[in-house]
Amino acid sequence: MTSTRNLAVEKMVVVEGCYAVAHAVKVCRPNVIAAYPITPQSHIVEVLSQFMADGEIPNCEYIHVESEFAALSALIGSSAVGARSYSATTSQGLELMHEVLFNVSGMRLPIVMTVTNRAVSAPINIWNDHQDSISQRDTGWIQLYAENVQEAADMTAQLYRISEDKDIMMPSMACMDGFILSHVYEPVVLLEQDITDEFLPPLRKECILNPKNPFTFGAFADPHFYTEFRYLQEQAMQNALQKIENVAKEFDYMYGRYFGGLIDKYQTEDAEIIIMAMGSIIGTIKEVIDHLRDKNVKVGLLKIRVFRPFPAEAIKSTIRDAKVVVVLDKNISLGMNAGALFIETKSVLYNTDINVPVIGYMIGHGGRDIPMSSIEKIIEDAKEVMKTGIKIESQFWDLKEELI
Repeated sequence: MTSTRNLAVEKMVVVEGCYAVAHAVKVCRPNVIAAYPITPQSHIVEVLSQFMADGEIPNCEYIHVESEFAALSALIGSSAVGARSYSATTSQGLELMHEVLFNVSGMRLPIVMTVTNRAVSAPINIWNDHQDSISQRDTGWIQLYAENVQEAADMTAQLYRISEDKDIMMPSMACMDGFILSHVYEPVVLLEQDITDEFLPPLRKECILNPKNPFTFGAFADPHFYTEFRYLQEQAMQNALQKIENVAKEFDYMYGRYFGGLIDKYQTEDAEIIIMAMGSIIGTIKEVIDHLRDKNVKVGLLKIRVFRPFPAEAIKSTIRDAKVVVVLDKNISLGMNAGALFIETKSVLYNTDINVPVIGYMIGHGGRDIPMSSIEKIIEDAKEVMKTGIKIESQFWDLKEELI
C-alpha cells in the first residue's frame, strides 16, 4: 500500500463537530443510513440527510424511522444483506436500543454507530456524561472514546476497518462527548475521499442473506449451542485488541494523524501520579499536567481510548511503576459507589504483582463543569495518598452538601 501521508492536503477548516463526523461517514461510502434525531446527535443525521439530498452519497439509502429502536432494527436487515450501515444516537435513544444492541452483536453485524454521550433520565438532563454508553458495555459492541472533534471523525473510518475485519465482525460505537464535542466548532482536517477509498475497501461479507445461497441469522439456540456463541463473541473482542492498534498505526501512515491505539500516554515515563480518563476531559488534564510539570510535580496521563474490549495489559504495563493512580469517571455503577473505569482497572490488578494504590472520582455528571482547579485539587489528594499511604477508594467529586 502506498503511503499518502505526503499527498494529503492538510487543509484545516473550522466546522461543527457533528459536521466533521457526518462528513467522515459520507467518505466511508455507507450503503444504508437509518436514524432518529435526538439531541445532541441530531445535527449528524441532519447533515447526512442534506448530503443525500445533494446527491453526495451515491449508492446509499436513507431510512426515516419512528424511533431509535426502529433505526437499529432496520440496520440489522441492511447489514445482514451485506450493506455498509450507519446510525447515530445518544442517551435515552441508546437505552431504547438496548435489546437490539444484543441482536446486532449476536448476529455479528459490523454496524458503526456514533454515540454523542449524554446523561440519562431521570431527572431529565441533556448535558454530557458517559452513563449512556457505559450502560451498554456488556452488549458486545466495541467502544472507542474521542478526545476531540478530529479524533471523533477519524475513528469513524477506523471503526469500519476494525468491525468489518473477517476475524472480528462485531459492531462498534464511536463515542464523543455531547455538546462539548458535537456542537463545538474546531479546526479539523476533513477526511479525504481518495485516501479513505484506499484505507477503507468496500465491505465484503462472507455470510449474507441471499436466496441463492440461504443462511439463517439470529436463529434459536438451545443450551447445547448457546455458550459457544458467547465464547466466539468474546474471542472476536480479544482479536480486536491487536486490530485496533494496527489500524490506528495504518491510519497514521495514511493520513498523518495518531490519537493512540488502545491507549495513549502523556508524560507517563517518570510520572509518580498517573491520571486515567476518557473523552474530552483529556484536554483539560493535559493543560493541568503541563502547568504542574513546570512546578516539578511528576504527573502523567493515561488516556483510555478503548473501553471495549478492555485494554487490560496496556493499562498494567503503563501504571506498574507509578506511586498513585487516579481514575476519573463520568459515570457511576450504582450500588458499587464507583465508576466503571475505576472498577475494571481495580479488577485487572487483582492477583498481580502491581501494588500501586488506585483512587477513583466520579465527576462531571449531567454536564457539571470540570475546571482545571478541580483536577489540581484531585492531584493534591493523590499527593496526600503518596505521603500517608491512606487509600481513598472512590468518591463523588464536587458534591453540593446543601442539596443532600
